[in-house]
Amino acid sequence: MNIHEYQGKAVLKEFGVPVSAGYPALTVDEAVAGAKQLPGPLYVVKSQIHAGGRGKGKFKELGADAKGGVRLAFSLDEVKAHASEMLGNTLVTLQTGPAGKQVNRLYIEDGSDIEKEFYLSILVDRETSHVAFVVSTEGGMNIEEVAHDTPEKIRTFTVDPATGFMPHHGRAIAQTLGLSGDLAKQAAKVGAQLYKAFVDKDMAMLEINPLIVTRQGQIRALDAKVNFDGNALFRHPEIVALRDVTEEDEKEIEASKFDLAYIALDGTIGCMVNGAGLAMATLDIIKLYGEEPANFLDVGGGATEEKVTAAFKIITADPKVKGILVNIFGGIMKCDIIANGVLAAVKAVGLQVPLVVRLEGTNVELGKQIIRDSGLNVIPADDLDDAAQKIVKAVRG
Repeated sequence: MNIHEYQGKAVLKEFGVPVSAGYPALTVDEAVAGAKQLPGPLYVVKSQIHAGGRGKGKFKELGADAKGGVRLAFSLDEVKAHASEMLGNTLVTLQTGPAGKQVNRLYIEDGSDIEKEFYLSILVDRETSHVAFVVSTEGGMNIEEVAHDTPEKIRTFTVDPATGFMPHHGRAIAQTLGLSGDLAKQAAKVGAQLYKAFVDKDMAMLEINPLIVTRQGQIRALDAKVNFDGNALFRHPEIVALRDVTEEDEKEIEASKFDLAYIALDGTIGCMVNGAGLAMATLDIIKLYGEEPANFLDVGGGATEEKVTAAFKIITADPKVKGILVNIFGGIMKCDIIANGVLAAVKAVGLQVPLVVRLEGTNVELGKQIIRDSGLNVIPADDLDDAAQKIVKAVRG
């Protein structure tokens, strides 16, 4: 689960991480009111969307010469002007794709006198089962280019969860950033605070870009991108309360109500599969035969008929879907449950596109018999390769 920058900073502030003062705003008047509570004379007006690259982004409605989604303001009038241009308009960045995201919230922050910009992020290293720090002296808007062109400027080290963040980890951060004296102590302290926030709140990713040194000699987190482990949210109702569903795909929101693993994609073939590995293989083979999947959807090993019905309805609600592939290998999941769920969904919403069904495993013959007896125009498939070829042919034909 993602949250906005201002929400992430509020969470980090609980752990002592130094952040600039700021106020969220849903309207232009709230933006001006927030700025009035800051000392000035420099304010930063920040678009709040669940995507990076806001500073380099462009607003669709404002033309090619429009400023980005993060702007400096030197007066309350400028705050008002920037807020008026941002709110309600669509910000397109490298991470939003060409469709962009509508800006519904702003964050008005006290300006900082920046001496240096760094990059620091924390994530889970699945190879070592440790928490990994990624640190670089090259912070700011061009970190993606740094990773591509000069990867030697990025250092990664891990923290064993059995020991936690130790003094030598703090020294590693300071050394990588070229800091000494009091700044080195500050960097080590901030590293420890960020690590504790990451672990205590069950984060999946925490990115500070940039982490700055001010001309007054203070280290500060100038941005915060935070993603939480969805499997641990039951432990954090205070984090769940921060969820902004307007930033999420409607189909993904509906899927979450039924505990379905669903991710919307840009293709034309809807997929319903059980098991993440099999789902990925299904997506790959559709692409192999020249078409694009419309979604990743894993109904799980213990899905009920209700979940299968909900999954099918979500797929058919996508106007881009020109065909559907159901690929089930029944272990815990029984093929007859899948068959009954598909039939229930078809009766509820109809079947307007080709449907290919491949069933294998527990109660497979019963599942196939249910579909045969239904009278539906379903295309049976013997295996995954056969299923992929048939749904691609049906979509093209």
